Amino acid sequence: MTATTSTPTDFDVRRIRADFPLLARRVHGKPLVYLDNANTSQKPLAVIEAMNTHYREHNANVSRAVHQLGEEATAAYEGTRDKLARFINADSRDELILTSGTTQSTNLVAYSYALPRLQAGDTILTSVMEHHANIVPWQLVAARSGATVKAAPISERGELIVEQYIDLLTPEVKLACVTHVSNVLGTVNPVREIAKACRKRGIPLLVDGSQAVPHRPVDVQALGCDFYAFTGHKMLAPTGTGALWAKAEHLEAMPPFFGGGEMIREVRFSATTFAAPPHKFEAGTPNIAGFVGMSAAIDYYQSLGFEAIQAWEQQLLAYATERLHEIPGLRIIGEAAEKEPVISFLIDGAQATDLATLLDLEGVAVRSGHHCAHPLMQFYGVPATLRASLAFYNTLEEMDAFVAALLKVRRLLR
Repeated sequence: MTATTSTPTDFDVRRIRADFPLLARRVHGKPLVYLDNANTSQKPLAVIEAMNTHYREHNANVSRAVHQLGEEATAAYEGTRDKLARFINADSRDELILTSGTTQSTNLVAYSYALPRLQAGDTILTSVMEHHANIVPWQLVAARSGATVKAAPISERGELIVEQYIDLLTPEVKLACVTHVSNVLGTVNPVREIAKACRKRGIPLLVDGSQAVPHRPVDVQALGCDFYAFTGHKMLAPTGTGALWAKAEHLEAMPPFFGGGEMIREVRFSATTFAAPPHKFEAGTPNIAGFVGMSAAIDYYQSLGFEAIQAWEQQLLAYATERLHEIPGLRIIGEAAEKEPVISFLIDGAQATDLATLLDLEGVAVRSGHHCAHPLMQFYGVPATLRASLAFYNTLEEMDAFVAALLKVRRLLR
């Protein structure tokens, strides 16, 4: 089979690819087929040039200088906060804490929100399909407080068993956590339904949105959660960028996680008073140029529109899935009814790492390993999978090249 399905008429993927210089690379003499987008996305020229311009023309620290460069840098940095607030429909810009990514965001909630409230006998609820960043921080604070961490089950198809998740929302649960989209399975979880059940029981809900924000519009007010964490480098932005959205009532009550400069009102040796949120959680010099790039990334998404992005990515996912099912001995791990464009799989008789290494020699970049999801690998009884994660700048022809490369390396390993 070869690619014959047409691209949505208002979505010119070939023109879009021209905005991403790295996609024109050759690897081992072969055209690059980049299918590791759940790990990190490629960056458009607009993001690269925004950072370049910042360093060339506006480089200064933020919020500490009244000179022109300082004011320009501060305006750009705080402008990203404004733009992010609109991007996820936050009620206020002050509900957005700029972080290095989801890992820092979840740790912030773990130590500033959860730890001061946890006692022996309390529970934090998460799920089997979570990334380690939505498991390990909770284990760390549970160990310090005497609390426990429980995981809600999933089905063999890779879908959260929502009824059992809700049944586990007992009075002992002081915080519930769930991923919006699984980084391994692509499964889209019913966050609104979970959030409604949590609100009914007075349990705050944290959502890991790292794999959702690059693929779909996110409205935190409509979702109804209490915390929403996401990472910039998976959504066209530079590494070391991300955000935590939290309801204002939580931020007001939470003590700072990091201490230092810029997060204070006044420091005395007798006591320190802290700045209002979000600044009391942003000690030290941030990744200013990175957030300038993140602003450009948001603009780029909005120029394309998520309706068009989703339509094309779902077409890619359906086509790639159909082609992969043609390969003898290939097993897709996780085939939920609602998925984003992530496909994890194994081929009988072949190690995932061997396949990934040989695919690289064919110019195809995929991820192999446990994908920071050991409990999920244990659920499926495998040490690792191969993962192809797609983005809107991928093409149907690349899916054909990927399958052809898989067939080739499969023969080499037999």
